[in-house]
Amino acid sequence: MVSAFPWLSVLWAVPILGAGAVMLMPATRRTLAKWVALAVAVAVLVLTAVIAVRFDPTGAQYQFVESRRWIPSFGTGYILGVDGIALALVVLTAVLVPLLIVAGWNDAGAQRRSVHTYFALTLAVEGMVMMSLVALDVLLFYVFFEAMLIPMYFLIGGFGGENRSAAAVRFLLYNLFGGLIMLAAVIGLYVATAGSAAFDAGTFDFRVIVAAVSSGEFAPSPAVLNLLFLGFMFAFAVKAPLWPFHRWLPDAAVEATPASAVLMMAVMDKVGTFGMLRYCLQLFPDASTLFRPVVITLAVIGIVYGAILAIGQTDVMRLIAYTSISHFGFIILGIFVMTSQGQSGSTLYMVNHGISTAALFLIAGFLVSRRGSRMIDAYGGVQKVAPVLAGTFLVAGLATLSLPGLAPFISEFLVLIGTFTRYPVLAVIAATALVLSAVYILWMYQRMMTGPVPDELADGAHRIRDLVPRELVVVAPLIALLLILGVYPKPALDVINPAVEHTLTTIDQRDPAPSVAVSTEAEGGR
Repeated sequence: MVSAFPWLSVLWAVPILGAGAVMLMPATRRTLAKWVALAVAVAVLVLTAVIAVRFDPTGAQYQFVESRRWIPSFGTGYILGVDGIALALVVLTAVLVPLLIVAGWNDAGAQRRSVHTYFALTLAVEGMVMMSLVALDVLLFYVFFEAMLIPMYFLIGGFGGENRSAAAVRFLLYNLFGGLIMLAAVIGLYVATAGSAAFDAGTFDFRVIVAAVSSGEFAPSPAVLNLLFLGFMFAFAVKAPLWPFHRWLPDAAVEATPASAVLMMAVMDKVGTFGMLRYCLQLFPDASTLFRPVVITLAVIGIVYGAILAIGQTDVMRLIAYTSISHFGFIILGIFVMTSQGQSGSTLYMVNHGISTAALFLIAGFLVSRRGSRMIDAYGGVQKVAPVLAGTFLVAGLATLSLPGLAPFISEFLVLIGTFTRYPVLAVIAATALVLSAVYILWMYQRMMTGPVPDELADGAHRIRDLVPRELVVVAPLIALLLILGVYPKPALDVINPAVEHTLTTIDQRDPAPSVAVSTEAEGGR
């Protein structure tokens, strides 16, 4: 469906222009800059709501399509469109960013750093993520996939903790290296299309290339396709992050402000798993199938590794960061088992992980801001002095361990079912993370929230106050979404499932036929 109104262009341009407007405001108008940034983020949310309402899950695969000439000599165009998978992540981004702006309302001012820059960078990340999700031109996607690193680098390095510079540099170097490998693959893809009889000239048009791959008209040598797949996959594995390319994440998450860390883990990193689902699988289906056992093995290792390391953490923020490594393992596992349940579960998991991680990390951040320490053993008895904070922390923690009735349970259940149909042993190993997650979440809650209240937490400068109205405005919608999607995920799955079915059809994958052993006695008694 080609849209007469450029909805998707407006969707990504509003936060980018809003970032520029915030930066141009007088330095003395700090409060106004905050309100303008929030207004821009809310406007993006309204635009997203309109797009979501107008989107037809049973209609064309890509809707609100915009196609204009960009650099014809390079075979690249300004091509935008959204399917059900991208729409789910667009909605997640649009919902989270206003809440993150409210959550980080005082972060820059408390550090005596530029309020304008902090909120402008946040909006810039939002705009670039939006463009990455709706781009249907490979080169256009790559440009914004890399560009989003710059504002995030400055958010970590300019507004983080004591070791923020080292964490920001590590974040940038890891992701830039992955991006350079992907750039070589993007160029290689163009050269391959230019040398193919399926195209009049080299092209970056994602839809055209996928159609030629599906029909068999575009079939370079398997060695070339394998190398191109590895180039794309490496960059996405670093961004996601997939074990063992995760080393940059814990430090970046801990040193960034809580709002910036959530922006990175819950929003920006999803572009990595989205890229695997859209680009790796659909551009290189045979290579994806060839490397599937390797990728899902790494994913399962990441699931267990992240959970085990989370148990041993003494820093509450680092513990939550390691849980994300485990959860990203589930997402990648579901993508590469190539079943409808697995991929639907993975897409829904991207959304649910974003919500649950945002809730847990932000509430932990509110707690740390009161005490001034990230160490778990610095707390105790918080539920007695701040019952609302402790209660919401518990709900967010239970969502993180995928308790039935909360949103992540459905997505994790679907991933495990989809995995079991093809790799039952790996599904069983991955399921052990359910036990491990109960250990690290409940043990953390017991140490921090129960027991006697230390004297300094009851009185004095580090007295633990309960959530204030501004913080409740952030936490309440997240808890509500965890509950709603936990008991009624149908609206999200109705949008996601058709897109997943199209992806599986494109890569010529079908769900394994169920096999039921029938005993000889049963057959004889018929």
